[in-house]
Amino acid sequence: MQLLAIIVVLCTFVFDTMAAETRPNILFCISDDQSYAHTGANGDPLIKTPAFDRIAREGLLFTHAYCDAPTCGPSRSAILTGQHIWRLEEAGNIHSTLPAKFATYTELLAQVGYSVAYTGKGWSPGRLEPGGRKSNPAGQRFNRRKLKPPFTSISGTDYAGNFEEFLEKVPKGKPFCFWLGTSEPHRGFQKGAGKLTGKDPSKVIVPPTFPDNDIVRNDILDYLVEVEYFDTMVARAIAAIEARGETENTIVVITSDHGMPFPRAKASLYDAGSRVPLAIRWPKTIRKASRVKSFVNLSDLAPTFLEAAGLRPPPEMTGRSLLDTFRKPRTIQRDAAFIAMERHDGCRKGGKGYPCRAIRAKDYLYIYNFEPTRWPSGSPNASDCARSIPFGEIDSSPTKKFMMEHGDQNESAQLAELAFGKRPAEEIYDLKNDPHQMDNIAGSIGIKATQAMLRKKLFDYLKKTRDPRVVGGPVNWDYYPYYGKITTKGWSVDAKPR
Repeated sequence: MQLLAIIVVLCTFVFDTMAAETRPNILFCISDDQSYAHTGANGDPLIKTPAFDRIAREGLLFTHAYCDAPTCGPSRSAILTGQHIWRLEEAGNIHSTLPAKFATYTELLAQVGYSVAYTGKGWSPGRLEPGGRKSNPAGQRFNRRKLKPPFTSISGTDYAGNFEEFLEKVPKGKPFCFWLGTSEPHRGFQKGAGKLTGKDPSKVIVPPTFPDNDIVRNDILDYLVEVEYFDTMVARAIAAIEARGETENTIVVITSDHGMPFPRAKASLYDAGSRVPLAIRWPKTIRKASRVKSFVNLSDLAPTFLEAAGLRPPPEMTGRSLLDTFRKPRTIQRDAAFIAMERHDGCRKGGKGYPCRAIRAKDYLYIYNFEPTRWPSGSPNASDCARSIPFGEIDSSPTKKFMMEHGDQNESAQLAELAFGKRPAEEIYDLKNDPHQMDNIAGSIGIKATQAMLRKKLFDYLKKTRDPRVVGGPVNWDYYPYYGKITTKGWSVDAKPR
């Protein structure tokens, strides 16, 4: 932790001119597995997300926000550190650790007087001790309160109540940084919850990457209800801030760690897995509500929070502060986002991952797969998978089960191949004509120049940011970092470092 202390001194000595009472509060609300499309503000006609829609209406709605990695632990590591996952060693893998040498915005804010805490899912899943951390970098844990039945979520956690308890302990005038991280809409769902709320399965928008039937429609309905549970918690948290009289100088961020837990979504670099909802309100600085078309990564949030607090972000942060976008949302433009994947779960022999990188631009998605001979969604052989689940990179679900059981039948065959099959080294998708990225046109005559341009732009960026897959050096990803029992809740307590 000595390195962190040095970083804090440098940050505060060089840049800190802001009095504690003028620093903004930060309420960071993050759902677990929610795709961009599934909010009212982003156009879904069935879902009800009044809290997200309100923040989007009163602040900034980002239409091109992308996670750094479409898997929980790595995405959260990137958010906390402001760095791409290929710079974070073991933290590039889920069920791993986040080495203490990587400074996080939460720790830096705590060093300058912020009250820092979290509820629900902070940095997770994994074990922090092997990386030298004694506690979750999201802050002090507030997780005591539960709701009384009935409720539509599996967890029943009163995340907003835990935030209210935290606020009661924050001295008036002291800035706070709170991470409200729900487990929703992570699987499992209460089966049939969507119908019980009165939602009509016939009105579900079924992406063309899934079969369109009652099984899939009801699976999506149950997922939407879990998203709504998250939104109700956010609404109550916002109300708590208003009751405290601190709306004007509180940054409220609502987003998700990555996309929905369905095939060809979570744990993939396609939009359904990597494009996330993002709305930000800060009345003191964001004076005019706008839709922001500029491309951002969630790792941009860490330097944003630090600069908002009057601190200079550490130079190792690859994320770029959004403060300029806050002030001039219609004029500041960023033309691409960068996304990465290593291993989501232990679903190949030897615990190998599926390393790939992508550049997402306005009209094209370009993906480079470093190991195209491996199964991207995990091995079809259950014995190769940590949970003995075929294609285990994709969460078990009614939709996945149907696609596996009907993968050799008519129109389902192509969808199953897209979800579970192997992929070539290069993929490129024309987003104007193929918004769901189903037709890989890499190598086509008319796309070769664009493909070469995007490949160069991606690899130039990977070289600049020192991706060991490109520049050489230790690749600390292609293994399972712990042994021991793995369960649906993560590593068991007897799991130990190799």
